[in-house]
Amino acid sequence: MKAVIIEDEQKSRDMLADILKKNFPQITILGLAKNVAEGVELIQALKPNLLFLDISMPDGTGFDVLEKVQGAKFDIIFTTATDKHALKAIKYSACDYLLKPIDIDDLKIAINRLVEKRSTSIPSMDNLQFLIQNLKRADDNYNKITLPTGNAYEIISIKDIIRCEADGSYTNFYLVGGKKLMVSASLKHYEDLLPENDFIRIHHHHLINVNHVVRFLKVDGGYAIMSDNTQLEISRRKKDAFLEKLRAML
Repeated sequence: MKAVIIEDEQKSRDMLADILKKNFPQITILGLAKNVAEGVELIQALKPNLLFLDISMPDGTGFDVLEKVQGAKFDIIFTTATDKHALKAIKYSACDYLLKPIDIDDLKIAINRLVEKRSTSIPSMDNLQFLIQNLKRADDNYNKITLPTGNAYEIISIKDIIRCEADGSYTNFYLVGGKKLMVSASLKHYEDLLPENDFIRIHHHHLINVNHVVRFLKVDGGYAIMSDNTQLEISRRKKDAFLEKLRAML
């Protein structure tokens, strides 16, 4: 992997470069940039296939960089401090990010994920285009989400998600029309990410869209009957919250 680091703080820039050189021999650092203008220039001249991109810089944002180099293809790991709006957009776009100060274990996880993805596909910019669109919104109420499925990015409507099911460290998404997608992220990740007004965890293995509940079956602890005709057990400790959520929709 040939990388460019775009980071406005020299200390952070040099520290990240040093960590990469010492711990990741598969990554060659082509150059360092301290702002949007320098970053765009480096990308166009050196054509990296991996960016470490800061979000906030003196002359703009990391997203300005992306808009100025459209047409290029690279993987990306964002670095940021506490920009909550940007972080939510990044998560909905299935992009990798690191919180500053950067933790080496988090960095290893992000890079290993990229290596795994590269073994099955070439860099795709579809999710980055989706990210740019989300960032232009005035609010965080996104109606679509990007799901990484190994060799592709699937951009789907949130209303089309019927239910999500845990499968080890993966999550299976069941969609309107019978489509199923396996995503390499935990159910907890999506429980935290999807809108809480519409989604509720009813069991250790199940996160459901309450808009797709067609019946509540009062047997044992209770079961939710979904629009795809599946019958899902509701754990006893989740039953009250589930019923309250249903009542709120009436």
